[in-house]
Amino acid sequence: MSDFSRRKFLKTGAAALAGITIAPSSILGMSHGHVSPTDKLNLAAVGIGGMGHANINNVKGTENIVALCDVDWKYAKGVFDEFPNAKKYWDYRKMYDEMGKSIDGVIIATADHTHAIITADAMTMGKHVYCQKPLTHSVYESRLLTKLAASTGVVTQMGNQGASGEGTDLVCEWIWNGEIGEVTKVECATDRPIWPQGLNAPEKADRIPNTLNWDLFTGPAKLNPYNNVYHPWNWRGWWDYGTGALGDMACHILHQPFRALKLGYPTKVEGSSTLLLSACAPQAQHVKMIFPARDNMPKVALPEVEVHWYDGGMMPERPKGFPEGKQLMGPGGGLTIFHGTKDTLICGCYGEQPFLLSGRVPNAPKVCRRVTCSHEMDWVRACKEDKSNRVMPKADFSESGPMNEMVVMGVLAIRLQGLNKTLEWDGANMCFTNIGDNETLRTCIKDGFTIHDGHPSFNKTWTDPINAKQFAAELVKHNYREGWKLPDMPR
Repeated sequence: MSDFSRRKFLKTGAAALAGITIAPSSILGMSHGHVSPTDKLNLAAVGIGGMGHANINNVKGTENIVALCDVDWKYAKGVFDEFPNAKKYWDYRKMYDEMGKSIDGVIIATADHTHAIITADAMTMGKHVYCQKPLTHSVYESRLLTKLAASTGVVTQMGNQGASGEGTDLVCEWIWNGEIGEVTKVECATDRPIWPQGLNAPEKADRIPNTLNWDLFTGPAKLNPYNNVYHPWNWRGWWDYGTGALGDMACHILHQPFRALKLGYPTKVEGSSTLLLSACAPQAQHVKMIFPARDNMPKVALPEVEVHWYDGGMMPERPKGFPEGKQLMGPGGGLTIFHGTKDTLICGCYGEQPFLLSGRVPNAPKVCRRVTCSHEMDWVRACKEDKSNRVMPKADFSESGPMNEMVVMGVLAIRLQGLNKTLEWDGANMCFTNIGDNETLRTCIKDGFTIHDGHPSFNKTWTDPINAKQFAAELVKHNYREGWKLPDMPR
């Protein structure tokens, strides 16, 4: 652990919750605690070398970038150089402690496993947050951020930019208007991963670069020996840090079904994949989730629906009547097929370029609010509005939190596939109801496939049997490393 005082940081956060923080400089003198659209927010950013840089680019110039934090100063150097007046930090907790009284919001684009704790700590300080997708690494973390958003009243936004796109609006309006009838099946796919997956865990440690703080990168996860296979960027395929292709892209591709069909918690899930390893996500996956019937809408019923996810080259069958010679995978490397009783709706990643298989072009009422700026700037707009009449952005945590539970539920289905059954999920209580107290599970530690003198050997190294119920519970709610702790779940 770093030597930064957690007690000091928690004291700062507790003061914010008690409502006695000093207002940031950008809102001093403003009535009702809101900011004029012509005034600038003071923003900090954590995780700036990759998508964080893109997010910053979409707000720079219009807002003040006052603090930057990253655990890899080589990866982040270009952004540090771009904003020489911003204070630089390794540890987000120190940044919050020193800058908490002078920032309005935080952009978070770190590895998946640290999203929740960095976001939750900002929210308890009363700071608005923009967090990259997937919102969290576990179901419990998603539920926590959803409830913290409600209890703190800060403006939140997940970085699934398709939520603010015209395609997503059209998909929702067409379905809500009854254009394709009742939907009982949805199939989604991505062309990811484009980073390595299905790898054996490294057996040796590499020297940690002096520009990287590996302890801070690890954060609440278990501390593995550093290896350059993990960082930068390739962390996404390793279970301790990422959520694989599903976590990376489902927030873009499953979002349209979640919003358009008003989905909540699934009741049943099952997963299958290529070889499942203990440390690394598989090369290809298929997940099936069953969602119960929801309250009908004025123009369409919402019956039970099954949602399928495919990645790593796996694809759904081409729908009957799909044009020959046309690529099934949609724009942006994503595909969603809504199978309706009257028609079939198909769109690409982010809901892009939706169309009906019949060729008909619907003329449905435009009931969705259109976003005419970037996804990030729509968040900024909401941050500046008075809380009493604020219009929340399109992916605020009241929606993206529950939707992210759907995404990480797919990861659970994959990691528990060795139980060889459909898992039954109690969403309200965040637990599986059909895993017995004495059931056990083994996973493959190492794929020992070799070819010697033309003869294949399929030796695999397996874990000892572990208690499946306990393993599932840890996947739902992670046991954080000593020194790292989430805020309590609001009532």
